Parts: sequence; structure tokens; C-alpha cells
Amino acid sequence: MKKSCHFGILAAAALVAATALTTEASANPFGWFGQPLFGYGPPTDNGNQVRADLHRRVVDLRTNEAPGTIIIDTANTYLYLVLPGGQAMRYGIGVGREGFIWSGVKTIERKAEWPDWTPPPEMIARSPYLPRFTAGGEGNPLGARAMYLSGSMYRIHGTNAPWTIGSKASSGCIRMVNEDVIDLYNRVKVGTKVVVLPGTERSATAGFGLFN
Repeated sequence: MKKSCHFGILAAAALVAATALTTEASANPFGWFGQPLFGYGPPTDNGNQVRADLHRRVVDLRTNEAPGTIIIDTANTYLYLVLPGGQAMRYGIGVGREGFIWSGVKTIERKAEWPDWTPPPEMIARSPYLPRFTAGGEGNPLGARAMYLSGSMYRIHGTNAPWTIGSKASSGCIRMVNEDVIDLYNRVKVGTKVVVLPGTERSATAGFGLFN
């Protein structure tokens, strides 16, 4: 049975079960209220913003993958879009928590703007208080864009909880701030190859030289 992604942003119905959220999410379920939809967000409760290294930037990259390929560095919470000339666009991401980390090769099979969210049965079983459907829009936990990965229920998608970028808190989906997911969405096509690296230390990852 494939695990699907979990989101730390819940609809108002979650209020009655908020005490259960510590086992399902690390973020405040209502934290998106009053938060910016784009950019890296204001300081969190401990005064920290999204780390500077998780902001979108062009970096050097040594890889055998062709330009246009997406490489997800799970261990270091980076997503790379391979560019020509030994470079890549690097984005900060949020990834699966312990027990929900996965690796493999997928393709983007579908793209959607401001997508609807229908929690799959596995997620409902874990969290019965979740809404059964949330229409696309500013309050949707999938954010501004979603890219659906082949043969799975995983997605690369936006988030209205930018403070979760750099964390390992989802149930397998890849989160990006809305500004970044729109940028990536506009650069890639259906059929794009997505390489998800194992959740191990970078130095143990064979075949890739990731630096900067």
C-alpha cells in the first residue's frame, strides 16, 4: 500500500481533534491564517526564518542526469532542477518524516494550478477528523501548484506553511514555498524525470556530486 503525503494545514474541522496533531504534523494546523502566501515567510516562534541555503538559487552540480531532470536530495532537503553547463536551480523543500521516506525514479504525470485536495483513505484512517475534500485556493494545503508523480500518490506541491521547508514532517510528498513551486512548475513539463535519492547523508550518495 503506497503512503500519501500529509499536510500540516488542516481545515476548521480539525479543531475538535487538535490534541491529536502531534502524531500527524509538526506545524500548527491553523498556522497559515495571516501568513504570506508567497516568499519564505516571517520569523517563526523561535525567531528563525527559512534558512538562507533553502532559498532558490543557481548552484554548481555534477551529475550524469540530463538537463531538465529533477533530483530530490531527501537527506539535505534540496530539490535540484538540472541545467546545462554543470549547473542546477536549487530549491529548499520539506520531505517525508521517519517511516515515510522513500526513493526511486518517477515522472511528472500531471500538473495542476491551485489544485483541489482529497485526502486518500490511508490518511483518513490515521486522522479521521480531516476534511474529505478541500477546494483549491489560498487555504488549500497543496498550495499554488502541484506536480503529480507517476505510479504513486506523491506530489511535488506548494505549501502555505513556509516554516516547514527544511523539515522532515510530511508523509512522503515534497513541499515547496508557493513562489518556488510556481517557478519549478513553469520550467518543467509532463513527462519530466524525477530522481528521488535515499534519505542518507550526502557523502554516501553514489553517482552525484552536489555542492554549493
